[in-house]
Amino acid sequence: MAQERPEFVLTMACPDRPGIVYAVSSFLVQHSCNILESQQFDDREHDRFFMRVHFEAYRPGSTLEVLREAFGWVAQSHNMEWGMWDAHAPHRTLILVSRAGHCLHELLYRWSIGALQIEIPAVVSNHPDLEPLAATHDVPFHHVPVTTDTKAEAESRLLALVDELDIDLVVLARYMQVLSDETCTRLQGRAINIHHSFLPSFKGARPYHQAFQRGVKLVGATAHFVTSELDEGPIIEQDVVRVDHSLNAEQLASAGRDVERQVLARAVGWHAQNRVLLNGNRTVVFR
Repeated sequence: MAQERPEFVLTMACPDRPGIVYAVSSFLVQHSCNILESQQFDDREHDRFFMRVHFEAYRPGSTLEVLREAFGWVAQSHNMEWGMWDAHAPHRTLILVSRAGHCLHELLYRWSIGALQIEIPAVVSNHPDLEPLAATHDVPFHHVPVTTDTKAEAESRLLALVDELDIDLVVLARYMQVLSDETCTRLQGRAINIHHSFLPSFKGARPYHQAFQRGVKLVGATAHFVTSELDEGPIIEQDVVRVDHSLNAEQLASAGRDVERQVLARAVGWHAQNRVLLNGNRTVVFR
């Protein structure tokens, strides 16, 4: 049996210039590392270079801390924004929900069969409805009601849980509350939301019923990073499904739920594998 070696993922973004790939690959060679997967993207419009490298370390003692410290001079010399992680370490993920359970169910199921590289220390909701679903997976459930008067207190509790549980990623899995600008800033780059693709045409309650009245022919969903600009954060994943006149309003909503749960699960999965890099108002997704 082949010897198991520690595996790591390096992601980086920096101003584009000659020699970046050489610098990264030379570093890995010098530290007896073998590249398993490498992807790169050159944003020529903004002169930015992005790269993700999955590699294994042959040298004994090549821990994550040792490699991070050693890579510092390479990153500094190229003005990189970068990160390095254990390739198989799960992202500790806090899931926020309200009453709709389809996205939570999808995430819990995929996590339970090992299809998502995450841990779920807790589920938080402003309603108690989905506590039984969380309980079936032995996941702690925190009911944090939100009213106009308690919104600030509820967000403080949410952020406290992020710190207490050492959370890497927050997922708004149909959490029907708008986060404050302060909370969005605190969670920048590590909070993902999902919404239907009818925005801005069909806002507010019962969007699928509004869409049915207009005879839409496409139903879709968008997963994006949370920002203070409501539903306008950098997009990670989108998908659509064709529909027609034969579907009633409830069937249209059911089709939408299917797309939402799949799109969110893909976005969470890619983020947990460190495949999503921010590029201003957009993302680079190394699938």
